[in-house]
Amino acid sequence: MRNFALPALIGLVLGVLAHLVSVLAMPRLALDDAFARLSQLGTPNAVSMVPDPTPLGATLPRMDPAFASAVCVYDLSGGALHIHVPAAPYYLSVSFYTRHGLAYYAINDRTAGRRATDLLLMTPAQRAALPEDEEITAADRLIIESPSSEGTVLIRSFVPERGERELVRARLAEARCGVTS
Repeated sequence: MRNFALPALIGLVLGVLAHLVSVLAMPRLALDDAFARLSQLGTPNAVSMVPDPTPLGATLPRMDPAFASAVCVYDLSGGALHIHVPAAPYYLSVSFYTRHGLAYYAINDRTAGRRATDLLLMTPAQRAALPEDEEITAADRLIIESPSSEGTVLIRSFVPERGERELVRARLAEARCGVTS
C-alpha cells in the first residue's frame, strides 16, 4: 500500500499544480479575448458602438440585451485620454478595464450628478508629470489612473423599451474619447 500512496500523492499534487497554472495562464494566452474582439470594432482612442447581442451570438459573453453599449479601446502611450460622455435619458455607467479584463474603476450617471461626464484617463507617470499648480478639481473633471497603458472603457446605458433603443444608441454615439493635447 505504501508503494502506491507516494506516487498517488505526487500525481495529485502535480495535477492540482497543472490545473492552477493553466487556469491562471489562460486569460493571458487567449488569442480572441475581449480586448481583441473590441479592438476590431474601431480605431484606438475613439468611441465605437458595440453591436447588440442576438440569439446567435454577441461581441462579449453574457451581454445584457436591456443595455446598449459603446466602447473606447485606449492606448495611453501617446498621452492622457479625455473621455466625454453626454447625459443619457436612462441609467448610464462608464467602466474601465485593463487590457487583460481587470476592472479598476466605474462611475454611473447618479454619481456624476446626471450631467455630462468628463474624465481624464492617464498612467501614474502621466499623472505625476502634471504641474503642481494645475487647478483641477473634482467639479471640473475627474482624473483616473490606469494601471496599464492599454485597456477599454465600456459605456453602457439602460434601454427600458424596445422602441427607445435607437434614442439611447444615438446618445451613446455622441460620446467622445481622444488623446489630450
